[in-house]
Amino acid sequence: MATKIRLQRFGKKGKPFFHVVVADSRSPRDGKFIERLGSYNPNTNPATIEINFEKTLDWVNKGAQPTDTCRAILSYKGVLYKKHLEGGIKKGALTADQADAKFAEWLAAKDNKIEGKKDGLTKSKDEVRKAALEAEAKKNADRAAALALKNAPVEEEVVAEEATEEAPVAETAAEETPATEENKEEQA
Repeated sequence: MATKIRLQRFGKKGKPFFHVVVADSRSPRDGKFIERLGSYNPNTNPATIEINFEKTLDWVNKGAQPTDTCRAILSYKGVLYKKHLEGGIKKGALTADQADAKFAEWLAAKDNKIEGKKDGLTKSKDEVRKAALEAEAKKNADRAAALALKNAPVEEEVVAEEATEEAPVAETAAEETPATEENKEEQA
């Protein structure tokens, strides 16, 4: 019986959620399976992957063939790298201690990379939130200024009309006098 490590789809339309299972290659996608190894949720960023590492490594060593997507998931979690290191131990190229040290180093680097991505996503969300708040504050200030302009000219026009009704002749005389003095100085 040929076994495959593959994804079994769950979740509603547009929001998929997968179980990572070992199944007979002839069984349908969401049908009967031999053993459930973990889950994969692509809806989160970064994607949430929960796998029973020992069971998965055991099935890979037994000869279960992962599908393309499952191969990427197993590679991401380090199952295939661990299998590779175990092959090196069997051939005598590495000792068990060296293989464990290499795997631990790889896991630490992988964890740092994942944490860096999470931090980057958090920072970008904060920057987007700050930019949105600044844009909203600017828009509110513009609205307040426009409202102030709309309300303010009405009061100024009333004051200006009262001033023109009381002394229209005095304003015209004051305006003409400086102009005539300048004209006299220019002519001289």
